[in-house]
Amino acid sequence: MGAGIGFFATIITWFIAVGIVSNLSQSIPALDLQAATGLLAVIVLLVVMNWFFHKVYWGGWIGMHNRRKKNLLSSAEDAEISKRHLLFGLGLLGFASVYREGFEVVLFLQSFNLQMGGSIVLGGTLVGLVLSGIVAILTFLAHRRLPYRKMLVLTGTMLGFVLLVMVGEQAQEMQLAGWIPTTRIDWLANMVPDWMGVWFAVYPTIETLVAQLVAAVLVIGSYYAARVQTFTSRQNRADAAMG
Repeated sequence: MGAGIGFFATIITWFIAVGIVSNLSQSIPALDLQAATGLLAVIVLLVVMNWFFHKVYWGGWIGMHNRRKKNLLSSAEDAEISKRHLLFGLGLLGFASVYREGFEVVLFLQSFNLQMGGSIVLGGTLVGLVLSGIVAILTFLAHRRLPYRKMLVLTGTMLGFVLLVMVGEQAQEMQLAGWIPTTRIDWLANMVPDWMGVWFAVYPTIETLVAQLVAAVLVIGSYYAARVQTFTSRQNRADAAMG
């Protein structure tokens, strides 16, 4: 029930966000608004792809939820809280888990809605919901037999590709809006066909290519920073145990 309420709250948030963007479109030029919403989508995706952020934030977030759930269940077994209190606590956990992610998705999709329209975004969202439902069913049925590590690696690879495409598109939109300059690379323009820009956002300009390079460095760098942080934490625990 908590997850269901979180899902409907996400839908309400979607219409609120669309209304805000629509009102802004009446006073802000279309190119500037597209550049702004696209930049917001890139920032959201960069946060999602930040491995060090996940180690610090997600580890604490998931750990807090698990501790809260265990406390609720153990308290119920000890008859310290009523059944109503237990159900409310578990429902609140479900709501917080779904709505936190839903709010992030709403922000992420505003750029696509502005550029391509609500019908295309709705179609893609429905496909995503069906696939998410399949993953949910498999998770409940197969549980520990699923190759979660391989699934996360595949998802991370796909998100990394999407990030590079979005960064290239965003940099070009900022060029069209006049936010950043456009420095064309003539020799590369003869090598890169037009369909590379349409499908993969590869444009023969210094600004777009540098933006994609910076995004890749940030994601890869955060991954290795998270690895170093994990190794350091394990080493400190091992030293403490030996001491």
